[in-house]
Amino acid sequence: MEYGLIGERLGHSYSPQIHRVLGDYDYQLYPMPPEQLKETLKRRDFKGLNITIPYKKDVLPFCDEVSQTVREVGSANTLFFRGGKLCAENTDLPGMLFMLDRAGIALTGKKVVILGSGGTSLTAQAACRTRNAAEYIVVSRSGPVTYEELYAKHTDAEIIINSTPVGMYPGNLVSPVDIRRFPRLCGVADVIYNPAKTALLLDAEEAGIPHVDGLWMLVAQAWHAARLFLNEEIPEEKIAEAYKSVRRECLNLVLVGMPGSGKSTLGRAAAEKLGKRFIDLDAEIVKRFGPIPEIFKNRGEAAFRDMESEIVKEYGRESGCVIATGGGAVLRQENVRALRQNAAVVWVRRGLASLSTQGRPLSTGPDALKRMEEARTPLYRACADYMIANDGAPEEAVKGILEGFDEAADPERAQPEHAGHS
Repeated sequence: MEYGLIGERLGHSYSPQIHRVLGDYDYQLYPMPPEQLKETLKRRDFKGLNITIPYKKDVLPFCDEVSQTVREVGSANTLFFRGGKLCAENTDLPGMLFMLDRAGIALTGKKVVILGSGGTSLTAQAACRTRNAAEYIVVSRSGPVTYEELYAKHTDAEIIINSTPVGMYPGNLVSPVDIRRFPRLCGVADVIYNPAKTALLLDAEEAGIPHVDGLWMLVAQAWHAARLFLNEEIPEEKIAEAYKSVRRECLNLVLVGMPGSGKSTLGRAAAEKLGKRFIDLDAEIVKRFGPIPEIFKNRGEAAFRDMESEIVKEYGRESGCVIATGGGAVLRQENVRALRQNAAVVWVRRGLASLSTQGRPLSTGPDALKRMEEARTPLYRACADYMIANDGAPEEAVKGILEGFDEAADPERAQPEHAGHS
């Protein structure tokens, strides 16, 4: 054992991938029960460790030195050696501060609501004290402030930090609070990083409020830990590099656009280039419910849209996929949110005369197609992050799609121009 992450149950973690970017050392996951943790810490046969739930406090009695930050927060997430002594540090705090700074969310002089009262809440509370927040309120179901009291007394909050798992995969698209109740809100941070945009962050995005997900915190705290492990400086640019590495792997690529615009063909080619799983949502509907023309004929469009929403919700919460949608998937806002929560969304456009109509119940002729395009164009524009024309060689369209995806995953490059702003 050299470097790694210790916790009781780790499941999937991005930490090894992040540390591979940060330095040339072996970093592994070590799930272990409490008795094994004690033996490991007594033997000290490691070079550096990150600690996660539920051991962030349990490791402290085994350490020779603890930092002021550990005393301030009350827990440690990083163990390393200096001069033969085992030292404890908390890099979650600087990680959270980096996350907030990255999004331009200032706590100084602000009233902050912290959702949750667990270990990450303690980090958020320390961040509020460090940045001189005017006031911070800790909210949980059992107090000190309940959600009922939050809405009754604290709707003047300016910043919300979610430290709870509400909205985390697989419980996607559930928000812990209704941000519409907070008219002075000017910043929202969520420590969750799967999905990239929780329901809370989607609400903030739609309201035009600065917001940030927890992947920045995860990567920044790892950068601070790596510097302690190796006892050497690591360029801060590595944070963005590690962020991009993880984001590119877990981000979905979603294709929207008119029926017959070539979404499935382009999506399949893009998936092959990216090494991602390809999902055709119309094909999934057929597998589960039968041929789409028969669904329209026998059960009507409303029933089909219900089936479509079920499939969109199911696959939209996954990560690392390329997803081709049906032409009408954007008709329901719930579908748009499900698709956008973990994806770069590209609008595939093709001239009306080139649209395929075979086997498409609503594409019954040129006039119907023209009316459909006029009605849906604003919806595609609002849903998509960028647009690609598919009137020429498919290879060129795929190239443009992949370039846009790379920009969406790369925090250091300009984000793709949102189609709604073109």
